[in-house]
Amino acid sequence: MKQQDFSLLVVFDAIMTQGSITKAADSLAITQPAVSNTLARMRTAWGDELFVKEGRNVSPTPYAVNLWKQISDPIQKLDQAISPSEFDPATAQRSFYISASDIGIDVVWHSLRAISEKQAPGINIYAVPYTVENCEELLSYAKVDLILGAMVEMSRKIAYETLFKSRSVCVMRAGHPLAKKSLTIQEYYSADHLMVSLSGNTSPSPLQSVIDQQNNQERRIAMTVNHFSSLGPLLLNSDLIAIAPSLAVEKEIFNGDLVIVDVPIELYEPQIACCYHQRQASDAGLLWLRQQISSIAKARMNEHFAGLEAFLQK
Repeated sequence: MKQQDFSLLVVFDAIMTQGSITKAADSLAITQPAVSNTLARMRTAWGDELFVKEGRNVSPTPYAVNLWKQISDPIQKLDQAISPSEFDPATAQRSFYISASDIGIDVVWHSLRAISEKQAPGINIYAVPYTVENCEELLSYAKVDLILGAMVEMSRKIAYETLFKSRSVCVMRAGHPLAKKSLTIQEYYSADHLMVSLSGNTSPSPLQSVIDQQNNQERRIAMTVNHFSSLGPLLLNSDLIAIAPSLAVEKEIFNGDLVIVDVPIELYEPQIACCYHQRQASDAGLLWLRQQISSIAKARMNEHFAGLEAFLQK
C-alpha cells in the first residue's frame, strides 16, 4: 500500500471514530482544513461521498460503514504495535465514556469518583444513555469506551467481563391487596404491572414472552418507566406490581415499604457485564478503569445480596 493511501485511511478512521471533522482533527493533532482536504482526496480516490453533514457532526454512507468494518481493527493493531499503550493514573489526562443505566451508575459512580480523586485526578468519567438494543453499535462506532449492562448476544468483536448475576423479585407496596406470601398464576397475571423499559419498548423480554406463552397468559403492562429510580415511588403510591432487580428497590424492601412476593413463574435474572470492543483490549487506561469497575461492582453486589438474604431469613 502506498504511504499516501495509508494516511487517507488513518484520517478516515479518525472521522468514523469521532463522528466529526473537528473532533477528528483534534484527535490527530492537525488542523480542521487539513482533515477536510484529506476527505476531499478520499472522495476522489474512492468514488464515494463517504460522509454527509448532520448538524455539527457527520454521518457515514453505507460504503464508508462497510469500509470501516474492514480496516478499523487492522489500523488499531498497527497503532498499538507502533505506540504501545501506556497509562499512569496519577498523571493521565483522559476522558472515558460509559454507557450505563441509572442503577449501574448508582452501583459504580460514587466509589469510582472517590478512587479517581485519590488515584487519577485528571480522569473524567461521562455517562451515556444505555439500552440493550444499541450496545454493539455504541462500541463498534467508538461512541463509548465501556458498557455496563445485561449480557446480550453480540459479535465476537465485543469482549466482556461478567460482574454479577442480577436477582429479580416480584415487589409491591406493603398494603397492596395481593401482598401475601405467594400469588397464584391467576392473581399474578390479573394484576396491573409496572415495567422498566430503558428503550421505551413495551414488549416483555424474549424469555418473559416464552414463559407467558407456556402459561397461556399475558401480563397487562399498565405503565412503564425508562429508569429504575422511579420504581419505588410509583409502587409505594399505587396498586401496581413489578418484576425488578432487587437492588433497584433495596431501600424500600429493607425498610418494609415494599414486600417481596413469591410468584409461580421463572424470573429472568440476567448476567450483568462490563463490555468493550476487542480493538481496545490492550488499552492500558481502559484496563485500569475496567479493574476499578469490576472491584467496585462485585463488592457492592456481594454486600447487597448478603443483606437481602439476611433480611429474607428474618
